[in-house]
Order: sequence, then structure tokens, then C-alpha cells
Amino acid sequence: MSGAGAAGGAAQAGAKPPVGTRILRTVAEMTAFSAAAHARGERIAFVPTMGFLHAGHVSLLDEGRRRGDRLVLSIFVNPTQFAPSEDLARYPRDLAGDLAKAAAAGTDVAFVPDDGQMYPAGYQTYVRVRELEQGLCGASRPDHFQGVATVVCKLFNIVRPQVALFGEKDFQQLAVIRRMVADLNQPVEVVGLPIVREPDGLAMSSRNKYLSPDERQRALALSRGLSAARALFQGGERREDPLVASARAPIAAAATRVDYVELRDAETLRPVGGGLSAPAVLAVAAFVGTTRLIDNLRLG
Repeated sequence: MSGAGAAGGAAQAGAKPPVGTRILRTVAEMTAFSAAAHARGERIAFVPTMGFLHAGHVSLLDEGRRRGDRLVLSIFVNPTQFAPSEDLARYPRDLAGDLAKAAAAGTDVAFVPDDGQMYPAGYQTYVRVRELEQGLCGASRPDHFQGVATVVCKLFNIVRPQVALFGEKDFQQLAVIRRMVADLNQPVEVVGLPIVREPDGLAMSSRNKYLSPDERQRALALSRGLSAARALFQGGERREDPLVASARAPIAAAATRVDYVELRDAETLRPVGGGLSAPAVLAVAAFVGTTRLIDNLRLG
């Protein structure tokens, strides 16, 4: 689950929700709200996040407002999708700012549970989407998508939305969630929305906060690399190696370390195998300084 106290869970417990947005902190409160909405025949649109909201999250809220009678936002920094070496403790948090943005977008409810609500004592059940979680981000973060699938499955069961909205920047995450919903027969329409970018092309991310001014400039290499591949594709190139190489070159020149630059089938995430014969995604991940950034480009 993307997005943005104690490590994990919700921070700033004293933050007040703006007028018009209810803040619910327990599973019982959230399920009661959802049950009442369903009883009234209302359609619930849901945007799950880890907080530290930016314009990309707001675009999801805006679309959710259009698609539902009730708009629910969750803010939960999910500990099960972080490895011990990752940035759970320092993940950026701004609950007061998040609630203000939620209210401005017309959010009815902000569900802000803590770790104990989501993973009570004795918790031991996890969800895996075995094939789609392999490779790409799953190669360097082997338990990440188990944590994502588990928390999203739980949130769907608690919030009971008819539609849930996610950003396409986390392309593998979106594929995992869609497969999970299909396989588990969950009655949720999963909607992916395009990447929202800064004016200079950098994909919006809560982790951009970590970048120094110099790193912020170097991070633009990710979008420049994808733009180079787009230009090559628009010129008629369909072979995997030239497309990947055109994206990798500027990224490798600026990044501290390249995690991957790969061309995958847009639905199955399997390698394209030499050339494009179906819609594909060119996915990239790289470290700039100590910050790991991801981006992608749809082709075809």
C-alpha cells in the first residue's frame, strides 16, 4: 500500500479532523459506518494510503468523490510491508495536513487505525499473490507484497467499499491487488489512475521528502529515461533491448544504484521475451542517495 507516533500505525493521535470529515480509529467504528451506509443503499468509494498525502493522493480522492456516495480514506503506515532494514520508523507522517487535504476533497471518513487494531495480539494470517509478487520490486523486497495484499484485503473487509482507487505509479502493487480481488471473489471494483507528476516530470511520492536538492535533480533521470524510451517507441521501435537500454542509460548515469529497468507484460507482469506484441509496462527502480524511487511507463 502506497502513500505515507510509534513505528507503523497512525501518528499524532491528538490531531483533530476538520469539520465535515469524521475520524474513526477502531475497526468497530469503521465497520458500523460501512454497515449503515450499505443499509441506506449508498456506494462507498475508498482510497487506502499510508498518509503524507500529496497531489497524487488527492487525485484519487477527487475521483472517489465522483464515483461514490460516501468517500473513505484510510491512513495506516503498514508495518508488514517493510523489511527490518527499511524506513518504517522514519516514514514521513503529517496527520493534521492529511486530514485538511481529505476535508478539502470532500472525504466523509478518515479511518486511522493503529497497529493493534489491524494486527491484534496473536495475529497470524497473511495473503500472498504468488506469481505477480515475484521479480521487479518483489526481488529486492521479498515480503513486501505479502504485507500489501494482507493489509488491503483486511481494509476491504473492514470498509466494504464498492470501488477502491489506487495510483499507477505502484504498478506491481496494483496488479497484485487486482489479482487478489479476482481470486478471492471480493466485490470491489479496483480502479487505477495515472501517475501524477511534478512540473519537471518527477513522479510524486511521499519519499521525495527524503531527497536533498542535489538528489532531487538527479532523481529526474528516472522520468528522462522513460521519456527517451517513449520517444523510441513512438518512432516505431518494438524490440525489448533498445527500449530498455534507452531508459537505463540516463538513470544509470545519475542514480546511486539501479535496482531494475525492465519491460513487462502490462497484465501478467511476465517478461515480454524480446519484443512487444501486447501492451507492456517499462518499470524502473533506482536509489538516489539512500532513497529508493520507482516509476513506470505504459507502452502500447
